Amino acid sequence: MSELRWNPQLKQWVIVASHRQERTYKPPAEFCPLCPTKPGEFPTEVPASDYEIVVFQNKFSSLTLPPPPMEVEGTALYQTAPAEGLCEVVLYSPRHNSTLAEESVEHITNLIKVWTDRYVELGNNPAVQYVFIFENKGDAVGVTLHHPHGQIYAFPFIPPVIERELQAAAEHMEHTGSCLYCDILAEEAKEGERVIVDNAHFTAFVPFFARYPYEVHLYAKRHIQSFADFTPEEQTGLAETLKGLLVTYDRLYGFSLPYIMVIHQAPPKGEYGEYHFHFEFYPLHRTRDKLKYLAGVESGAGVFITDMTPEEQAKRLRGDI
Repeated sequence: MSELRWNPQLKQWVIVASHRQERTYKPPAEFCPLCPTKPGEFPTEVPASDYEIVVFQNKFSSLTLPPPPMEVEGTALYQTAPAEGLCEVVLYSPRHNSTLAEESVEHITNLIKVWTDRYVELGNNPAVQYVFIFENKGDAVGVTLHHPHGQIYAFPFIPPVIERELQAAAEHMEHTGSCLYCDILAEEAKEGERVIVDNAHFTAFVPFFARYPYEVHLYAKRHIQSFADFTPEEQTGLAETLKGLLVTYDRLYGFSLPYIMVIHQAPPKGEYGEYHFHFEFYPLHRTRDKLKYLAGVESGAGVFITDMTPEEQAKRLRGDI
């Protein structure tokens, strides 16, 4: 079963996908479904003995084309809709124990080209309104497969977080005549005390308003809306920035830091000139052995409480303290 149900309290869609309860959960390395298929060994999702980067449809997709028939008929208040869309898996590497931080700048540049291809192709599908690219990394964020990989959800609607960002960007442009994200970047560059990685094309920084421990945002310096706007130099610049940030994360506590990585870009259809391409990273380790939990205030009220100032977080990431 997979269908969309409308939450009239928050005015947003919820995906009900009960079949995902049966998805593969932390298999032994020798039975990893994301590794290459070796001759005479366990057959995986990749029928090849080696690969560089692979994209395929998620076996336990929350969204499909065509969508399955709905099992519950909606009402005026409790609306339902088909779970129309696509879910893909992006394998970063054939090496089971690798991470994106361990890959070369050249390899990460190739991954960026793959992300660009998927953004454009999925975005051209008439059923798709938003292409959301993300990575869940590590046990702390609840991964079910440890092989280095990310995911792509091609939604039939614009997700609520993106919708709020689009609205804020449009309002800021209307009131000031400038891009909200360009202004944030300029503000962060004034003192530079929260900047972690910087080059000619991208800046990664702990935002003034960070919610998660060691949260980092990564902004394009040029006012661009999506992967489709990148130059080859910006693809390399992004790869260098990602590599630098992820190595910094792993150096923080001396282990591969779990995180959620999300890529926020303009919807593939329509005009969103006021929006600005960026990444956001949400680690959950507030200390080496303590996690940040989203409890009552965060989950129930949507108000985050942070135990460390963003300035201190940036100093620790840079190794200044």
